[in-house]
Amino acid sequence: MEEHKLKKRDWTETKANSSWQIFKFMAEFVQGFEMLAKIGPCISIFGSARTKPGNAYYDLTVEISKRLSQEGFGIITGGGPGVMEAGNKGAYLAGGPSVGLNIELPFEQTANPYIDKDKSLNFDFFFIRKLMFTKYAQGFIMMPGGWGTMDEFFEIATLIQTKKFTQTPMICVGRAYWQGLFDWMRSSMLEGEGNISPGDLELIKVFDTADEVVNYIKDFYSKNKLQPNF
Repeated sequence: MEEHKLKKRDWTETKANSSWQIFKFMAEFVQGFEMLAKIGPCISIFGSARTKPGNAYYDLTVEISKRLSQEGFGIITGGGPGVMEAGNKGAYLAGGPSVGLNIELPFEQTANPYIDKDKSLNFDFFFIRKLMFTKYAQGFIMMPGGWGTMDEFFEIATLIQTKKFTQTPMICVGRAYWQGLFDWMRSSMLEGEGNISPGDLELIKVFDTADEVVNYIKDFYSKNKLQPNF
């Protein structure tokens, strides 16, 4: 009985202390919005922190981000190594805005050297960091990645599907990597259980080359307005 009371007391104290976290949330929101709003149209690139330089997807990410930077887009990544580093490197080589939204993790995550010094942000909270990836991005590029990439993939796909922000290009790069997931979504989610609509899969494009990615985004914005997503 005494043990039960102790646990209840601790929980009550924890809830009271949690209220003060709101101010930490607000500080990260304000810092992120103020910096990103000044940069202009950006493309967010996601992918594995474990992809090494010399890997075909690393090199392809550099090429894609470099060419998108040359078209006038800033590049946003998670600020770490792997695909994130490759995205920032392409922007750096093109002289375009190179943004890093970093977060401290027990492994994998250290800031890469290709982020503009005035465009590097550090976050304590994943949900705020994820929101910053989406608010000002005019396109989302999913390179091969792990659980974090899949988390971002399904969250962004849901936001586009439910029209919680404006229609925005979403592209998966690497058919060999992504095809199994799309086959499963079609056979199980769509045809098997009817948990998505036939048009939902058409919201996401799957490409293999930088030409396909860049041309698709250029064509999209020849017909649509550049604007924040919400």
